[in-house]
Amino acid sequence: MELPSRLRLNRLGLSAPVLCCALLWTGICPAVEDLAREVATLKARNAADLGRLAAWCRQKNLTAEAQQTLDLFAPPDPHKVILPVLPQEVGSLRTPEGLSGDLAEWHHRLLKLRQDQAAAIFGLAQRCVRRHQASLAYRLALDAIKANPDHEAARRVFGFQKYQNQWHTPYEVLMLRNGMVWHEKFGWIEKSNLSRYDRGERLLGVTWIDADNDALLHAEIASGWDTETEHYRIRTNHSIEAAVALGVKLENLHRLWRQIFLGYYSSEADVEALFNGRPVHNMESPRLDVVYFRNKEQYHRTLKPIMPDVGISMGLYVAENRTAYFFAGSKDSERTMYHEATHQLFQQSRRVADDVGRKANCWLIEGIAMYMETLRRENDCFVLGGLNDVRLEAARFHLEKKDFYLPFDRLVRMGVQDVQGHPEIAKLYSQIAGMTNFLVHYDDGRYRDALVSCLAAIYDGSQDPDLLARTTCTDYVELDKQYQAYMKIVP
Repeated sequence: MELPSRLRLNRLGLSAPVLCCALLWTGICPAVEDLAREVATLKARNAADLGRLAAWCRQKNLTAEAQQTLDLFAPPDPHKVILPVLPQEVGSLRTPEGLSGDLAEWHHRLLKLRQDQAAAIFGLAQRCVRRHQASLAYRLALDAIKANPDHEAARRVFGFQKYQNQWHTPYEVLMLRNGMVWHEKFGWIEKSNLSRYDRGERLLGVTWIDADNDALLHAEIASGWDTETEHYRIRTNHSIEAAVALGVKLENLHRLWRQIFLGYYSSEADVEALFNGRPVHNMESPRLDVVYFRNKEQYHRTLKPIMPDVGISMGLYVAENRTAYFFAGSKDSERTMYHEATHQLFQQSRRVADDVGRKANCWLIEGIAMYMETLRRENDCFVLGGLNDVRLEAARFHLEKKDFYLPFDRLVRMGVQDVQGHPEIAKLYSQIAGMTNFLVHYDDGRYRDALVSCLAAIYDGSQDPDLLARTTCTDYVELDKQYQAYMKIVP
């Protein structure tokens, strides 16, 4: 549930470079089509190279290896954003020891092919950056890592560096150098203390106490545990373990959010520097504050004095104190957490205006938060989107039933009060979720960079209802047609 206070932001000024970027879209649109053709051509060439290697494998009776080669080009679901869990070890593609003959030759050829393809893909990503297509560049950088997990320039784009023959973020390197280790229950902890924590002891200042007494001392949120991850600071009176588990989920959200919205929180100069290996010093924001209550009652009791209608919420982000609040045990708590944490990311990763969405464009603020609700783990990947999300299914049902549809031209003119006071708000939110999914995924992500540019302008305070049409280079009647065709795709 969206609360009005979320949009009452402190005035921090406007981001002129982003506003200027929106004005450039008339010239950028032809470049987008050119880049799409370049991407398609490169993918076709890479597929052909892998096909030839697979054919060679079949000639050598390496049937399984032929299939493995072809599987490397298995096209991803175009209706999902997929971020694989990347290998941590450096050298994951090296040829296993003891191989000889055709099998060793296949490994050698495949390694060379993957390295060459990664280099070509990343080169195209750099050209995308120069043509103002940061989201497409980021997707290609990820494709480069998939082809070659040790491609250093692509790894650097995703925030990794080599340390002790592994890939780590600079924060992880700092922690490891300081004698810390990551524990799935306790988070970052001094290596020398790990055995005592495993035995049920807890460190309070310089004194060791047992876990039960530690829990009693942290029973109230005012004296709760404080747990830090790379990008979050979490206060909780639930447990250290619960804070760490929440922190892991938030960090996964943070990674995917940064993948999609690179052009939102970074200037074009910063993005170009990142893709060209030059130092970038201003792309990281301070840690984000989260409060995690043990139960719903404590959540309501604590927040009601400052938020009288908190009882209708399952979690919220309060812009005034730049803090997100959640409680354990709520229905759909994970989706709520991703939704509210997305608002926090958009509002605290760069400067924003104090009247975001007040007169127009409010729908997309909620739409993108609902899109990020879809984050989940599928096998060895983190995934966003998909055509069978519950909100999209509802939007599809009402579209087919013809009992609810607001065209783009009307939706973009709705402000905060129009959206929050709509008499059919549940149906409206479902449609907003569907339209946002469409803008992210339609035609292999054609509108994704336009969506990012549009969001940047909205958070700069744009109340222009024609903003979406301008950034997508598509009028609203055509967007309506495309959306309705998109929603007919069978999941």
